[in-house]
Amino acid sequence: MASYDKTIESYKRAVTTAASLAASAMLVRGVVNELVPYEVRDLLFSGLGYLRSRMSSQHTVIIEETEGWANNQLYDAVRAYLATRINTDMQRLRVSRVDETKSLMFSMEEGEEMSDVHDGTEFKWRLVCRDTCSGGNSNGNGRGGNGNYKVEVRSFEMNFHKKHKDKALNSYLPHILATAKKIKELDRTLKIYMNEGESWFAIDLHHPSTFSTLAMDHKLKQSVMDDLERFVKRKEYYKKIGKAWKRGYLLYGPPGTGKSSLIAAMANYLKFDVYDLELTEVNWNSTLRRLLIGMTNKSILVIEDIDCTVELQQREEGKESSKSNSSEDKVTLSGLLNFVDGLWSTSGEERIIVFTTNYKERLDPALLRPGRMDMHVHMDYCCPESFRILSSNYHSINNHTTYPEIEELIKEVMVTPAEVAEVLMRNDDTDVALEGLIQFLKRKKDAKEGKAENVEHVVKKEEKEKETMTKSDVPENQVPQDASKE
Repeated sequence: MASYDKTIESYKRAVTTAASLAASAMLVRGVVNELVPYEVRDLLFSGLGYLRSRMSSQHTVIIEETEGWANNQLYDAVRAYLATRINTDMQRLRVSRVDETKSLMFSMEEGEEMSDVHDGTEFKWRLVCRDTCSGGNSNGNGRGGNGNYKVEVRSFEMNFHKKHKDKALNSYLPHILATAKKIKELDRTLKIYMNEGESWFAIDLHHPSTFSTLAMDHKLKQSVMDDLERFVKRKEYYKKIGKAWKRGYLLYGPPGTGKSSLIAAMANYLKFDVYDLELTEVNWNSTLRRLLIGMTNKSILVIEDIDCTVELQQREEGKESSKSNSSEDKVTLSGLLNFVDGLWSTSGEERIIVFTTNYKERLDPALLRPGRMDMHVHMDYCCPESFRILSSNYHSINNHTTYPEIEELIKEVMVTPAEVAEVLMRNDDTDVALEGLIQFLKRKKDAKEGKAENVEHVVKKEEKEKETMTKSDVPENQVPQDASKE
């Protein structure tokens, strides 16, 4: 019993001592905060932190959200990287979604910790949030009486053993940057820009076209994909040969053959934004140059229907004295060529330029030469292979009893992929839709043959009328030689 009482007394003394020390510490802290200037306190705490770090075997790297007024790209990369490796069993977890087309994004909550292993080394991560004072005019909104207001500063702290410092700085952090870049490219929303005046305005691009769903000849499709792949990998090659890192494509063919869908497929394949340049909105060569400067790298510049979008003044016409002085700086063919292939075309990197036209023969040869339009892609009428792709897209089938008849009809008539797609969309029943396509193709065939018969009938009629007119020109008193012999 006596032993028990002694234990109780010892416990009471320990608690009393601890409480006294805590109270003393709080008193000292309050006095220091009141009497010691902020700068001195910061210096003291920094010194204590330095001594503690020298005695510890652990190193800490702090990555803050901002660097001055600019965002810290490394912070954004770490956040994206850790989101793919976070443990959803953590006690506190932050979940968000900024776009309905995106998946949920998981991130660390303040004070939470997680570990990541890179090349056999463990790195521990912690999210830290702290308030700091920033100058400003006091308005009583959470701001101090001296005109300062509080700003939350977020940062990631990375802890690791000091013997792995070189690996952390020279291997792990570059790995995070490279991985985050890939994540961003896969997850980012593409934009399509339109020009108004001298500026670009953007909206999200959600066009679903891909090379796998594109109805065109397989060999031609593969050649375009291979050309794109080769282009994006040739940064050093273009620098070595002294050329701007850009590539030009001319898409030509009848309306409805998939030129716009091919552009969207190229954008989705490369993850490039699209700049849709409306030349009728551009009045001056100088505006063209400003628009070009305003484009980002990794983008596709599109000028659709280049043959009829605007009547370009020919270079030789500029020499005519009849031209008014006010037209000297208007959009000319020379200005467009300089835009595509001149000095101003080097204002960006990894750019693709696409012209589309329904009539290639109408274009000035200067626009078509290599270096401007490097690859010419003929978007032709629907072929059997294109039809099979469309049938798979719209009805999820790879074969059907009607295929031989349909493919034979497609070889005989000129029908665009857009026309075939429209017929296939008319009915959800595959058999009904394909039968409807057969009837549609037969009507086109009959119309084609009927037109040919009509043309032949007109030719015969004209020849007969011509023969009749020739006979009527003979005078009535002149008898044909053969007839007089009788």
